[in-house]
Amino acid sequence: MKNVFALLKENFENLHLIWKLSLYNIKAQYANHYLGILWAILMPAAQVGVFYVIFGLGLRGDRGDVQNVPFLVYLITGIFAFSFISGCINAASNAISSQIGLVTKMKFPSSVLLSMSMANNVITFMIMSVIVLVISLVNGYSEPLHYLVWFYFMFATIIFTYSIGLIMSSVNILIRDFKNIQANVMRMFFFITPIFWEPAGRPPLMETIMAFNPLAYLLMTFRYALIFDGPAFYGDVSDHIFFWSITLFLFFIGVQVHYRYKDRLVDYL
Repeated sequence: MKNVFALLKENFENLHLIWKLSLYNIKAQYANHYLGILWAILMPAAQVGVFYVIFGLGLRGDRGDVQNVPFLVYLITGIFAFSFISGCINAASNAISSQIGLVTKMKFPSSVLLSMSMANNVITFMIMSVIVLVISLVNGYSEPLHYLVWFYFMFATIIFTYSIGLIMSSVNILIRDFKNIQANVMRMFFFITPIFWEPAGRPPLMETIMAFNPLAYLLMTFRYALIFDGPAFYGDVSDHIFFWSITLFLFFIGVQVHYRYKDRLVDYL
């Protein structure tokens, strides 16, 4: 527990720095573009346009509604949520190896690097969420009070992805092959997570896979918060218990791995 409190303290004491550096990184990312940071808004909007042309007017034009929501909106929420989740995992996993200079030259807390890398994705995803929120409000897909569940989704996603990042940011440096393994695992999750398909009516095997898929839990929580007119939360008590059990387990394992190797990672680079 000592390491857990140390990690929480490091991040809490550097919250302002995390936010400032995240904004700086986003500005630097678009510094050489004429439209600058406006691309952070235009890119999600362009994604919506592409999905509409391909799946709304083209390949999936005849697809029926999913829980009274057009398939296109169902698809967009799935793509946006999964992109955010996978983006946070990848950013946190590569945070130390891509910014090792800050750790070695400035004595920068390595756990803060994970938070800083993930914060870039959080800011971009907020813009995507606003797009979905506007679509939902205009069409009356969900109850306004359900939108508050979005904050639960964000909290759960950040804790879950940060926990994985604590483990993989060290493992990817210690064993380089794991970076390739991780990329392929994320591709697999793209297809076994209900992004393109509806969970209801699937074979028992797919229902079992989804029940033990934490990414599916997060993605469906996002949909229930913003577009589904039903219960505010996805799943039942057992789903919540399973998700938080595996998340807390990964978090405590990640903290131990991180503090065990954080001072020796430079030797492996």
